[in-house]
Amino acid sequence: MTTNLPQVKFRAIEPEDLDLLNRIENDRKLWNVGTSNVPYSRYALHDYVAHASSDIYTDRQVRMIIETTEGENVGIVDLVDFDPSNRRAEVGLIILDAFRRRGYGRSTLAKIADYALDVLHLHPLIAYVDLRNEASLHLFKTMGYQESVRIKDWLYDGREYHDAVMMQLVF
Repeated sequence: MTTNLPQVKFRAIEPEDLDLLNRIENDRKLWNVGTSNVPYSRYALHDYVAHASSDIYTDRQVRMIIETTEGENVGIVDLVDFDPSNRRAEVGLIILDAFRRRGYGRSTLAKIADYALDVLHLHPLIAYVDLRNEASLHLFKTMGYQESVRIKDWLYDGREYHDAVMMQLVF
């Protein structure tokens, strides 16, 4: 599934990533793909970076920077709503515009699935995708995620509600 795709690596978020986080978190075009629809201050983002333990068992989430093998930032991948009792988590992915449609999303989803299965021993990974986001729907389907439930008015972009689909990758 990942042959001939670019290699990616994950790393913890560092204080030097504050500008990248600020740009992503405050981009209104991305609000409908996440759980937030308000701008974050630099202070709030700095506080998050300073206080996140990078321990998924403590924080119930982990957020990592996606890099090329040359160390260039490609985007961010999250595991959130981590539920160790039921062995599941929700995956979130943002690939920067300059790296879209070049295989980095597929590489990232393959790598985070390996981590979820081999390290965290999760059973399903879940993603909520706006039904209008054809590129993301295609990406998750390509990577083996299956449509589980359609949810009316699940995502709010600050102006209107959008239907979503819960996609699942069951190992």
